[in-house]
Amino acid sequence: MPEATTGPGDVQPGIILPQHPRALLLDIDGVLVVSWKPLPGAVDALATIKAAGTPVRFLTNTTSRPRSSVVKALHDAGFEVSENDVVTAPIATANHLRTHYDGGTAALLCSGDVTDDLAASGLRLVDLTKESVPHADVVVLGGAGPEFGYATLNKALDLLLGDAELVSMHRGLTWRTETGIQLDTGAFLAGLEKASGVRATIIGKPEPAMFSAGLDGMGVPVDDAVMIGDDIDSDVRGAQSAGLHGILVRTGKFRPAVLETPGMAPELVTDSIVTAAAALGYAVDG
Repeated sequence: MPEATTGPGDVQPGIILPQHPRALLLDIDGVLVVSWKPLPGAVDALATIKAAGTPVRFLTNTTSRPRSSVVKALHDAGFEVSENDVVTAPIATANHLRTHYDGGTAALLCSGDVTDDLAASGLRLVDLTKESVPHADVVVLGGAGPEFGYATLNKALDLLLGDAELVSMHRGLTWRTETGIQLDTGAFLAGLEKASGVRATIIGKPEPAMFSAGLDGMGVPVDDAVMIGDDIDSDVRGAQSAGLHGILVRTGKFRPAVLETPGMAPELVTDSIVTAAAALGYAVDG
């Protein structure tokens, strides 16, 4: 795959996008919705893709709500989605915690309640936004928000200096809301890592395990699958590094400047999920 950046709206030279790919992975926030309101044409585009028989999975680093709430929010926005087709960072984090910290204590810092999803880990969970704990085996970061204040971040730092390990559901620096671009976990994670000397284990995109989880059970080779996202690093380059095709849409958090950053070029930069679906051979309107 090419290493140069790409011009807006063009397929990379020499790249032939698969038509009606055997599997399609979609980011949610910024691709289908912004602040859980559907983007123009997204509902119809997804319906067209699914009507063509293409298996679709939804990969999201969203940590502001549990998976069941993500599915409900998508239903409310008009999308046809089943819970088993949604792969969230909290669900993947629960699996990691269960494997590596069985029976331990996890100190959670997250804007949004994902305790139901993390309960599958079997660990004792302590919410650092509400209480303190003298010792934890692991500090777990979810999505950032007002809860990431000075006092709470210092609680996390104290635990890390006391030999707790650090797990983050993602390393995203920003996310898009209806009020604009806002700071996300990665901005605070970098400070905690530097201050404590503890390097975090990252669970969500762009880690390869997240894309493997998305394709789990489909029986589709990675090079027959396509990922569509609004984040050039977490969605597109992460997918490409895992062997998938990567398409970047200009909705959500997209800014033209990201095309000048070092790394793999998206195979296609396009306006939206609607034009991305058309480029993949689906008969969509818009």
